[in-house]
Amino acid sequence: MATLAVPSSAPRRRFAGMPLLAGALAGIALGLLARSGGEFAWLTGVLSTLGDIFVQLLKLLVPPLIVGAVVSSIAGLGSLTNGARLAARTLLWFAITAALAVSVGLLCGTVLIHLQAPLAAGAAKAPSTVGSWLDFLKGVVPVNLLGLEAKTSAADGVFKTGLGFNVLQLLVISVALGLAAVRVGEAGKPFLAFADSLLAITRLLLRWLLKLVPFGTAALLGTAVASYGWDTLSSLGGFVVAVYAGLALVAFGIYPALLAARGLDIGHFARAAWPAAQLGFVSRSSLGTLPVTEERTVEQLGVPRAFAAFAVPLGATTKMDGCAAVYPAVAALFIAHAYGIELGLSHYLLIALVSVLGSAATAGVTGATVMLTLTLSTLGLPLSGVGLLLAIDPIVDMGRTALNVTGQMLVPYLVAHDEGLLTAPVRSHPLPQPA
Repeated sequence: MATLAVPSSAPRRRFAGMPLLAGALAGIALGLLARSGGEFAWLTGVLSTLGDIFVQLLKLLVPPLIVGAVVSSIAGLGSLTNGARLAARTLLWFAITAALAVSVGLLCGTVLIHLQAPLAAGAAKAPSTVGSWLDFLKGVVPVNLLGLEAKTSAADGVFKTGLGFNVLQLLVISVALGLAAVRVGEAGKPFLAFADSLLAITRLLLRWLLKLVPFGTAALLGTAVASYGWDTLSSLGGFVVAVYAGLALVAFGIYPALLAARGLDIGHFARAAWPAAQLGFVSRSSLGTLPVTEERTVEQLGVPRAFAAFAVPLGATTKMDGCAAVYPAVAALFIAHAYGIELGLSHYLLIALVSVLGSAATAGVTGATVMLTLTLSTLGLPLSGVGLLLAIDPIVDMGRTALNVTGQMLVPYLVAHDEGLLTAPVRSHPLPQPA
């Protein structure tokens, strides 16, 4: 009887379990308390501040994690079979899963527009940030050696400028540095040793930070409950339901089907992905969740770190089944319906094409709003339609990010399995014999 090796799920209890559940329940309770106002109104500010600090600490570890992991993985590529093949298969699976996800989004959007009457679109305003196909080149080519970029935001008439890391550029820089260090031979060994040391130190810092995940979950989920509630849904409730239905069909239908087709344990993957997906849900940040996503992919799913160091950061910038597939498909159909514009089969195919290619095209300026404007502009639909959806964007963004993170773990797992690279302790999972 044929067997497939599947990573053991024995270590999972070390991270997941009651502390995460307790943090989520505490967050809901504190959020409801803060939303009640009165003497507990101050809780909203406290929860928001604590949540922001937690996400900021996670993002702080992203640059050293990427540099150390990618440079070390380049040096260790000799232990992997055909690195170019791995990269190609990873990108292919990014496209396949995006195509499946956008198909689900189109289905849910079609059902929505047949059940809901068009909304008044006259008061909608155009978004301030618009996606462009040229953003792909801008996002890939590094602006400086550190991958730093300045961002200016306005709040209450006050403009603030801060520095941040462009993760895609940092990934490109790290690959270039790793290749150069290997090619120069003896002179590059101290740099490779530094990268190994940086990675080891960053991983230890990450383990310390992961102990705070239940507290971060409580603060972030409490902020969401206190700030958004459900009163913003009103007439857009149908749209929210359609988006979450699409996200659920992908997460609980398509992803398990892909795992089952290979004889992989669906429950094991779900348990491994749950902490990262939960953190993505409450933080609404794939980049902020990146350290946890990579750690779970390596330690719980058994994907080699040398491969995960490439695939997971790349996925955090270009693999977004929630933001770049399900959501823009549902939203484009909803906006066209709101403006009384009928879309035909060619438009549906164009939405699918934009979703498959658009994640890469907007990698330097990731975000569901940017991806949606790219889809609308390609279809020739009014960009002002985005304004219809801004009020409930935080609510749908939580689900979108959770699906993004789950997909970012799924693809490396599938590719590593297909290439026979899974390294965790294994147990047999029999496949049915052909008739």
